Amino acid sequence: MPALSPNRRASRVLGAALAALVAVSLTACGTDPVAEQYLSGDGKGYISADGAVEEIPVADRGEPVVFSGVTENGDEFDSADIAGDVTVVNFWYAGCAPCRVEAGDLEDVWQEYGGEGVSFVGINIYDQADTARSFAKTYGVTYPSIMDVDSGAAKLAFASATPIQATPTTLVLDKQGRVAARIIGQIDGTSILSTLVKDALAESA
Repeated sequence: MPALSPNRRASRVLGAALAALVAVSLTACGTDPVAEQYLSGDGKGYISADGAVEEIPVADRGEPVVFSGVTENGDEFDSADIAGDVTVVNFWYAGCAPCRVEAGDLEDVWQEYGGEGVSFVGINIYDQADTARSFAKTYGVTYPSIMDVDSGAAKLAFASATPIQATPTTLVLDKQGRVAARIIGQIDGTSILSTLVKDALAESA
């Protein structure tokens, strides 16, 4: 067999490397349970334009999540103070581009349902309070955020209920404080989150 030219040898090596990379990528995608549900046609999970959305059946929900912390304005926040509410929890930080894009949509849903047995709280995983206050002023956010960068305690409180592996991540907690739905990545407008909140409100206490 004639020897391959250096260029052809390089092409074969590059082709093999790309094939290996694709194989690894497909394997990694297969480990995401929401993606697996989507690919299998399971109605519990689906992929939105910007991320994965999952509703969790009542029977499959874990224990209520108990969390607390200090907000950007120095106020103490405790989940016990909003017991019985449907609660939207948004994990974010100011330098996160999707967090900036979705801020107005989150605020719109908060304005729609605030006062109807619905609470909103952000969990800022990276910034100091002055940065969070500046963000809230710039983007018109009126609900509080727990400043979690120093302790990580609020994020840790959710670890046993759901993985928080992407920022932003938005959770909807039912009236018992259990994770009823999650949106991984930027919310796609207001309709999906609004529907998830309405579904949680319609459940019996």
